[in-house]
Amino acid sequence: DGAEVMLEPLLEDEVSELLRGVQRGSEDRKRSLRRLRRALQNKETQQKFVRLDGGVRTLIGLFTSSLADVQMEAARCLHELSHSSDAAVAEACMPLTSYLLTYLSGHSIEFTELCLYTLGNLVVESEAVRKQLLPQGIIPVLASCIQSPHEAVLEGLGYVLSQLLQAKEAPTEIIPLVLDSVLPQHMLRLVCSGLKFGTGAAVEFAWCLHYIVCSHTANVVLMSLGTVPALTSLLCDIASEISQSISEGLELLICPVLRCLGNLLAEEIACEVQIQDERLLVAMFIVMQCYLQKHPFIIPECLWLLNNLTADEPFFCSALLSLDLLPALLQLLPCSQTASVLVLTVLCNIAEKGPAYCQQLHQQAALPLLLGPLALPDPEVVGQCLELLHLLFLHWPQAAVDFVRQGGHQTLEQHQSTPELQERVQALLDMALQPLGASAFSSSPAASSTF
Repeated sequence: DGAEVMLEPLLEDEVSELLRGVQRGSEDRKRSLRRLRRALQNKETQQKFVRLDGGVRTLIGLFTSSLADVQMEAARCLHELSHSSDAAVAEACMPLTSYLLTYLSGHSIEFTELCLYTLGNLVVESEAVRKQLLPQGIIPVLASCIQSPHEAVLEGLGYVLSQLLQAKEAPTEIIPLVLDSVLPQHMLRLVCSGLKFGTGAAVEFAWCLHYIVCSHTANVVLMSLGTVPALTSLLCDIASEISQSISEGLELLICPVLRCLGNLLAEEIACEVQIQDERLLVAMFIVMQCYLQKHPFIIPECLWLLNNLTADEPFFCSALLSLDLLPALLQLLPCSQTASVLVLTVLCNIAEKGPAYCQQLHQQAALPLLLGPLALPDPEVVGQCLELLHLLFLHWPQAAVDFVRQGGHQTLEQHQSTPELQERVQALLDMALQPLGASAFSSSPAASSTF
């Protein structure tokens, strides 16, 4: 646009001169606005500008101008101000909020999008701005906007809503208003249509759902909307998509969807809508296989969901074994410390289901692969190994015999001097080294008292 880049802070006089150029109303006003926009990319210049008498007021006056090009340039200047991390700058822009809401119903997609991102930025930095926006009707306005057919508008709206839902006062002051609107059902619809109509808005609204779930205030409502089966179907569809050709960018959608499902299933009310769909397990392993190398952050997200699926529900433990997914799960042990702990936790969930499950774990060579994590100096990983070994030895004594045969007891002995593991290690050594068939093997007092 011909405007020079001004990233160095301007002097007070230079900022005043820019403001005068904007106020003069000459043919050069647009050029002055463009120069001001560049200058406002600097934090110090932003602070100097909002302290000027009439600075923000002048921009708001031009923002409400009937001249579309002047209005757009003023909007861009205000948008630069909204990027400030200084709450004082955001609060200086508070007279702008009612106009921003009004213009969300405008006809220009670009202008509406700019207003949305300006709103979202202001919401991040200032509780005072958020408290002003609520009585001004931001939630009903957003509920109206979410029915827009334009992807750019929806993505901007998702950004605003996600900032509101992360606010400290969201559980008590914002989420109840959201739940009383049509927003939740439309958010879920847009998340689930992300594969067809672009992932940008779907990603934003998936995070919105995640923030609502984390508030623990609205999960009954989300369950009643069919959120769990809808997100399950979405994950299956994504797995089908990436199994044909890995789609870059889908990992951004997968992450919040996994978190939503995992956290919803961790709720007590989840038992009422527990899903029993083997396709979900297959989908998760396809996702992990596709993103293991390029986006490994997805692995713990999948494992967290897998943990919650197997924690109380025998169906998924049986399915994981019958679908021969255990080898793929065991291969994830070395991925990271977090992945190791979660894999071991899932294995514990399976082993807790009793002798038949422990027998299958033993037959599918889980023991040899435990020796690596068991030798690590990480107390959390080793602690989960100990828990799993305890369950295996308790429910399937042959596992203890084979463990000793493979030299596992020597690896265990390395942790005898670790204070927080000492008692548990000794209990396992007692279980493993006593004669097979001894009465203490099936009900070891030392083991039961330390695990």
